[in-house]
Amino acid sequence: MKRIRAMVVDDSATVRKVLTQVLSAAPDIEVIATAADPLFALDKMKRDWPDVLVLDIEMPRMDGLTFLRRIMVERPTPVVICSSLTEAGAQTTLAAMAAGAAGIVTKPRAEVGQFLAEASDDIVSAVRAAARANAARLRPAAAVRRPVPLQPQAAPAVLSRTTDRVVAIGTSTGGTQALEAILTQLPPTLPGIVIVQHMPEKFTAAFAARLNSICALEVREAAPGDRVLPGLALIAPGRQHMQLRRSGAQYHVDVAPGPPVNRHCPSVDVLFRSVAAIAGRNALGILLTGMGDDGARGLLQMREAQADTIAQDEASCVVYGMPREAVRLGAASRVLALDAMAGAMVEFARRS
Repeated sequence: MKRIRAMVVDDSATVRKVLTQVLSAAPDIEVIATAADPLFALDKMKRDWPDVLVLDIEMPRMDGLTFLRRIMVERPTPVVICSSLTEAGAQTTLAAMAAGAAGIVTKPRAEVGQFLAEASDDIVSAVRAAARANAARLRPAAAVRRPVPLQPQAAPAVLSRTTDRVVAIGTSTGGTQALEAILTQLPPTLPGIVIVQHMPEKFTAAFAARLNSICALEVREAAPGDRVLPGLALIAPGRQHMQLRRSGAQYHVDVAPGPPVNRHCPSVDVLFRSVAAIAGRNALGILLTGMGDDGARGLLQMREAQADTIAQDEASCVVYGMPREAVRLGAASRVLALDAMAGAMVEFARRS
């Protein structure tokens, strides 16, 4: 078994100690070095480059975001961000995800050692997922431009008056970049979109706000009872499952805490199963990059309910785990590259 060689970069001696203990306890992970700031880390990395970096954001001499951007230019490497559970921390962490970070480990400002020890399973999973990432796909995308319709003809006017169709998207590792690449290319005439991105609590609202600022669509974190409307994308909050519901001719979402499904809350399977039951052939399901198998069985249920279903192809995935399982199960009616997803969504809208 090939071991994952990790480096921990954090200005807190307590965090470095606890993360080293947590990661070293996993049989497939070896902590080859720790560093108190990026400059010390760079010296060590020149001698022995790690497979995965676990990186703090707020550090002396050079902040983690600047360090991450430098690494992604010089030698793209999977990075797990170790971020504080604050609004400012969430904003900075999302900038790091846009710059190419593969995952997030959260930490409070107080009792951090105990918290990290209790979250050991999540930390180990994040490092394992990062180690499987395609480093070349982690490079930040080109500067975002305001989207234009992908076809010269306008979508049918009925889209502004009905919620008859819905697009459901599920993703995990690498999904923040994938969603940005897709949503920024969509016109504001698409059927309503419901999204599960595996992400910790308090980060989903900041992520939705970031996307909202660069998309022609409206993007926001879902709240209980929100209507699914054309031109609106709803992202499931961290630690809450999201399900589609129908009231008359209108789609709504239920958002509520619940036990993890496939180790995740929110879970893509929970969303996809509800979409299969409620929308059936009026839905499009898309399963993007991510580790594990969450969403694969739900996508199969959507296909069995005569929905259109798409899985991302291996070449464009950061981690080809969830889409691979969907393809293996026969859940995907099509397999497309990331840059073809927006066009497929526009085509789906025009068919209505």
